[in-house]
Amino acid sequence: MRNPTDRETPVPPKTMTIKLPTGWFYGALIVILSAWILNSFLQAMLAACVTAIASWPLYTRFAARLPRCIGRNSSSLIFTLALTIFVLAPLMFAFGALLSEAHALLSAIAVADKKGIAVPQGLENAPLIGPWLAARWQSQLASPGALLTWTQRTDAAALVPWAQSLGQFTVRHAFIIFFTVLLLFFLYQEGESLAAGFRRVLRRCLGEHADGFADLATRAVRASVNSMLVVALFDGLASGVAYAIVGVPHAAVWAAVTGLLALVPFLGYVAVGALALQLAMTVTTTPPLLALGLGCFVLFCGDKVVRPVVACNGVRLRFVWVLMGCLGGFEVLGLIGLVIGPVVLTLARELWEQRVRDLAVVDVTDSNPQVSQSA
Repeated sequence: MRNPTDRETPVPPKTMTIKLPTGWFYGALIVILSAWILNSFLQAMLAACVTAIASWPLYTRFAARLPRCIGRNSSSLIFTLALTIFVLAPLMFAFGALLSEAHALLSAIAVADKKGIAVPQGLENAPLIGPWLAARWQSQLASPGALLTWTQRTDAAALVPWAQSLGQFTVRHAFIIFFTVLLLFFLYQEGESLAAGFRRVLRRCLGEHADGFADLATRAVRASVNSMLVVALFDGLASGVAYAIVGVPHAAVWAAVTGLLALVPFLGYVAVGALALQLAMTVTTTPPLLALGLGCFVLFCGDKVVRPVVACNGVRLRFVWVLMGCLGGFEVLGLIGLVIGPVVLTLARELWEQRVRDLAVVDVTDSNPQVSQSA
């Protein structure tokens, strides 16, 4: 018998340890370091991937119709250059036209300031703040040389940070465009092998549902890109009709500029604002506020109505989710976020529905033991 006075040696509690292979640690370290190094190229990589996925059917048709003597490198280079010109040339035209109109507008303002800038037509009749704006305009800008005096009082040093920010913005986006084109050429060359490897890794991670997720993401990307093109076309045509109805001078040019800049969110409003300023500074029969209101209304309908309606057919999301995906993606990733946002929400919705279906199958199996035994 054990002596009651003897003390039992306490047994240390068992602890559960998780042992991971050493390769996992080094692999994760390499992935983290790679992501850190390529962080500055994230937007360019996403833009190149989205462009390659959206234009891949066109590229395959283009490459199939080329002579056999032209290799893959040459076909990829030709298609990349053609696509770059097709995308950038209209945007360069829009920016050039906008700069030209801005120069003409500044010249008109300088000439008008010598005699005093008259209150724009219809400003007093604007609802709510129209009379207040007209009174402020009359007191600040209607007297000769008022604008020149106001600009002379402005501190030139305060404009330096704005100029630096604009320069950094321009250099940054030129950097993104250059590497997007370079990566796009690489993706056209190696796209088939990269897609096959990606699907193989995805099958290992997600199992039998991997191909469905990949196909869904591809359709969502193409639907989002198509929605951007449709919105630009809608904004150009609708604004052209609106400008022609109210009698805007050079309505076709302004409609083209508005539609092309509408490819980039909020840039279309810059074109509409420049048009309203030009109408305010020149003697025309078109009320500037009417042109401004119509242009903003067209852009609002394109961004908030046409884009989600067109995109929802491919991404299979309701209107509000497509809208939030576009706006949230643009806030996080910029222009490319307009495509990535709805795609991510589409994949999240598919993961949720797949999980619900799997749990429903488990519940049915647990409630019917005979089914599980027979299986």
